[in-house]
Amino acid sequence: MTPFPAADTSLEQLNTRIQQHQARVGIIGLGYVGLPLALLYSEENFPVTGFDIDARKVDTLAKGGSYIYRIAPEEIQAAKAQGFSATSDYARIEEMDAIIICVPTPLNEYHEPDLSFITDTTHSIAPHLRAGQLVVLESTTYPGTTEEVMIPILEKENKAGLKAARNQPLTGKEFFVAFSPEREDPGNTTVARRDIPKVVGGLNPQASQLAGALYGSIFNRTVPVSSPAAAEMTKLLENIYRCVNIALVNELKLLCLRMDIDIWEVIKAASTKPFGFHPFYPGPGLGGHCIPIDPFYLSWKAKEFDFRTRFIELAGEINNNMPYHVLSSVSHALNRHKKSVNGAKVLILGVAYKKDIDDLRESPALTIIELLQKDGAQVSYHDPYFPFIGKGRKYDLQMKCSELKDLGQYDCVVIVTDHSDYDYRRIVQESQLVVDTRNATQGIESSKIVRC
Repeated sequence: MTPFPAADTSLEQLNTRIQQHQARVGIIGLGYVGLPLALLYSEENFPVTGFDIDARKVDTLAKGGSYIYRIAPEEIQAAKAQGFSATSDYARIEEMDAIIICVPTPLNEYHEPDLSFITDTTHSIAPHLRAGQLVVLESTTYPGTTEEVMIPILEKENKAGLKAARNQPLTGKEFFVAFSPEREDPGNTTVARRDIPKVVGGLNPQASQLAGALYGSIFNRTVPVSSPAAAEMTKLLENIYRCVNIALVNELKLLCLRMDIDIWEVIKAASTKPFGFHPFYPGPGLGGHCIPIDPFYLSWKAKEFDFRTRFIELAGEINNNMPYHVLSSVSHALNRHKKSVNGAKVLILGVAYKKDIDDLRESPALTIIELLQKDGAQVSYHDPYFPFIGKGRKYDLQMKCSELKDLGQYDCVVIVTDHSDYDYRRIVQESQLVVDTRNATQGIESSKIVRC
C-alpha cells in the first residue's frame, strides 16, 4: 500500500486508527446487510454504532434481541459487551470516523430506481459531517449514484463548507468517499462472510486506501477498482449475470414442459461437464433485494446514454412472468380434478424468497398469493419463518400462518419455497393435489404431483 504523503496528517491519523481498530464505525441501516456488517466490526473490537430510523429495531437491539432469524440474540449481546449500540439520532454521525450506508434501493411502481432511502439518509448525515471522515455507500444502485446523487448533497448541505476529496491537493477541508457493494447471501452456510472478497472503489486514491484498510480489517481480501462507478457496475454485473442465466433455464423449463422433458434431469446431466457450464435452476420467479431489481437499475441508467439493454430487459420479463406460469399450472391442475381456481382452497408452502431464510423481499410467493386471490381462490400459507404477513411496499396481505396439518382440506398445495424442514413425502401423502415449483418432490412418485 502506498503511504500517505507526510502533509496528510488527518489521513495518517484515520489510517492509524483503522489499523489499530480504534476507528469509530457508524453503520446506517440495520437490516440484512447492515446488522451483520456491524457485528463483524464489533467482533474485531471496533467501536460500532448502528443507525436506523426504525425505532423497533433500535429498541430490540438495545434489549439484546435480534429481529433476523440467522442472527442469534447472543451475537447481539456479545456485540453490546464490546460497546455496540444502536440509535436513531443522526447528530451522533459527527462522532464517527467512518460511515457506511446500507439502506434499501427498491423500484417504484413504474419499475424505476427509488433512491429515496439513499437521498433521505444523505440529507440526514450531511449537516453532521466533519473533515476527515470516510463515507462509504454499500447500497446496490446504478453506476454514477455515488458521484451524481450522494456527493452533491453532502457537499451542499454540510455546515463546514467541506468538499469530497478528489484528485487534487488536500486542504484539510475534505471528507472521503467510496463505494463498496454488499455481497450478502442469506442462508449461505458454506462460505464465511469474511471469505467473501470486498470490492472497493474510492473517489480518489486516498479514499480507496482508507476504505480498503477499513474493510481489510474484517474481510480476508479486498479488491480495489478505479472508481465508485466501476464498483457500482461490478455489483450490477454480478446479479444481472444470475438474472439472465435464471431466465434462460426458466424459459427452457417452459419448453421442456411442452416437450415432456425433465429440465432438472437435463441440468443435472449438463452439470457433469467439467468446464464451460455453471448450473442455474428454474423456479416460480425471482426474489430477494438484488436479482429482481438490479437489471432495471441498469436499463434505466442506460437510457441516459441512448442505449437499450434488450437482452437484460428480456431476462427480467421472463423472470417476472414466472408467477403467472405458476397460476396457470395451478389452474390446469385443478381443472383436471374438475375444479376451478375460483372458490378453491389453496395452501402456499413457503413464502420466503428462497429456502431456509426469513426474508420476504420481492418474494414471488407474494405475487402468487395475490394472483390466486384475484382469481377467487381461498388462499392460506405456511412458512416456519413467518407467523404473520402484514403490509409491505407492494403488498398488504394480513395473513396468519396456517398449521401444517389436515392437508386434505385443501384442493391444492403449492410448493413455492422448498424449506429443508418440510417432510415432502408426508405432504404428498396427505394432500389431494401438489403443484411443485422447486422440484422439492424429486424422487417421490405420485399421481398427485404436478411439477411446473
